[in-house]
Amino acid sequence: MSVTDSQTAVTVVAALAILAGLAGVVVPGLPALPLCWGGVLVWAIFGGAGPGGWAVFAAATLVAAGGTVIKYAWPGRNLKRTGVPTSTLLAGGVLAIVGFFVVPVVGLVLGFVGGVWAAERLRLGSNRLAWPSTKQAVKAAGLSMLVEFAAGVVIAALWLAGLLLT
Repeated sequence: MSVTDSQTAVTVVAALAILAGLAGVVVPGLPALPLCWGGVLVWAIFGGAGPGGWAVFAAATLVAAGGTVIKYAWPGRNLKRTGVPTSTLLAGGVLAIVGFFVVPVVGLVLGFVGGVWAAERLRLGSNRLAWPSTKQAVKAAGLSMLVEFAAGVVIAALWLAGLLLT
């Protein structure tokens, strides 16, 4: 395999990892930002990009780390302010994963909403009181996914820029 062929193979592997990472925002079990970051790492090490590749990797590392922190901190702060406990989110997360396998794709959302609502219904003792908490939890989950996807897109854009410029 020639140098050009191996660089092409590394580029394809990196691209697939980044695409899988972007899909990982909505697919349970795929770690979104670590996959995007890992794709850039593989490209920087084996892609022959030189110092420019390492600069792209450094920028991607900052974006991945910042995105991970913001993904949890921002929605978490909003939920804490509205009084939704962590146990409610845990119930929603567990039922989201179960729902994903019982009813593919749609079950993820149904399981999360149902799990949050059931936990809040048990905690608060009323349907009327459970719905506002459920809506807040769904908004927080959406915000978390949006932050994670945006960070993944920025990592992909950095990699593409590095690919074109190196």
